[in-house]
Amino acid sequence: MDRPMKRRSLALGTALVALAAASTVPATARADDPPMVLATIAMIANVADTVVGDCAVVDLMMGPGIDPHLYQASASDVQAFQQADVILYSGYALEGQLGEVLAAMEGRKPTVAVSPTAISPAELISVQDLYGIDPHLWMDASLWGQIAPVIAETVGEVAPDCAGDMADRAAAYQDQLAALHDWITASIASIPDSQRILVTAHDAFAYYGRAYGIEVAGIQGISTESEAGVADIRDMVDVVVDRSVPAVFIESTINPRTIQAVIDAAAQRGQQVEIGGELYSDAMGEAGTAGGTYIGMLYENTITIVDALGGTRAPLPDILVPWAETWDIDLAAN
Repeated sequence: MDRPMKRRSLALGTALVALAAASTVPATARADDPPMVLATIAMIANVADTVVGDCAVVDLMMGPGIDPHLYQASASDVQAFQQADVILYSGYALEGQLGEVLAAMEGRKPTVAVSPTAISPAELISVQDLYGIDPHLWMDASLWGQIAPVIAETVGEVAPDCAGDMADRAAAYQDQLAALHDWITASIASIPDSQRILVTAHDAFAYYGRAYGIEVAGIQGISTESEAGVADIRDMVDVVVDRSVPAVFIESTINPRTIQAVIDAAAQRGQQVEIGGELYSDAMGEAGTAGGTYIGMLYENTITIVDALGGTRAPLPDILVPWAETWDIDLAAN
């Protein structure tokens, strides 16, 4: 980022904090309107939408293809914060400069960082950088399922008549995610040991690797705020060549040039590597597609990884068949 743009961004962030702090009177919906729930990222918004049903309206701040690490708040975000009855965000610095605005909203309306609220510190992955904690917890379905009851309880504060129904939907959704977790585990286990390594543009898959038994190597670190250097690419080429990695993966929110640089350098050393496909990391797919759901995000990531690395997809659990049929998933392929 050039210096003038960075100064403008910091100035806007300061203004947003001041505006949020000045918003002592939240916008109130009409009595016959459902409450408005604002979620920063789609991985929260889709879980919230599933849990609240018709009891609330869920709005999303960062859509497909938007990198939350690099998200720059706008003046319209303050209006969205003011209009929301409930604000849900991930936490652990994922939302960058928005964290100050979100902190300013706490105490004025239900504003919850779902990751630290729902997930035990013992289940977190520590990292040696400014984050301290890897924020990509949605890569483990068993962990991310824990945010569902937190969302039900939080929205229940503004929609008490629906609290019981939302709690039931949260429990049912957790059952689906438990089955998804088992399906991913079985599918990844089918990849030959020597090829069970996931090479990606940045280090967003540590929870996935830990949960599902696959080694993970990212060219960049946890954040995408800084560019990968020559040394980062050289180190990854060493891994790819030494391990005879057959495929590497690009990400939907990150420029693929660093992955292409690894492929080109590996080819110069006699190791032919393919792009195994595009993975969802910091954002889900387009709305109205299977990949635009949280279940679909992990499902599509897994079949992309398994197919490219020589594994076999496990049969989809019965509890996920209705989801698959909704999105015209070919069950015969699983």
